[in-house]
Amino acid sequence: MQSAESSTEEDKMTEMILKINGEEVNVTWEDNDSVRALAELAAGSGLTAETSIYGGFEQVGGLGTALPSSDTQQTAQPGDIMLYSSSNIVVFFGNNSWAYTKLGHIEGKSADELRALLGGETCEITLLPN
Repeated sequence: MQSAESSTEEDKMTEMILKINGEEVNVTWEDNDSVRALAELAAGSGLTAETSIYGGFEQVGGLGTALPSSDTQQTAQPGDIMLYSSSNIVVFFGNNSWAYTKLGHIEGKSADELRALLGGETCEITLLPN
């Protein structure tokens, strides 16, 4: 059984700050090995991924390393943050069905707000420790 202290430390480890083009957004992160590995990558000075629009519904960019993944077929919704092919972060402002590992979901933004934030040709996605 995990102690309350180690559980709190683990929760802090997976609490990351996500910025899209410098704008901080609220994210509910999943509790999985992929998010824990992503948080480790972001520890210290953070991690930035340069992303490009794909398909008119998502921004996708390489993380520079493979993370543990457990891809399953699912339909992404606006605001979903997914891991694709173990080494790419995908942030959705539309919908798509594919095999992903869910990392989290952006809270408090409408589909239109997400499109305005993510709909450009490129984005800068930054993950910082909390």
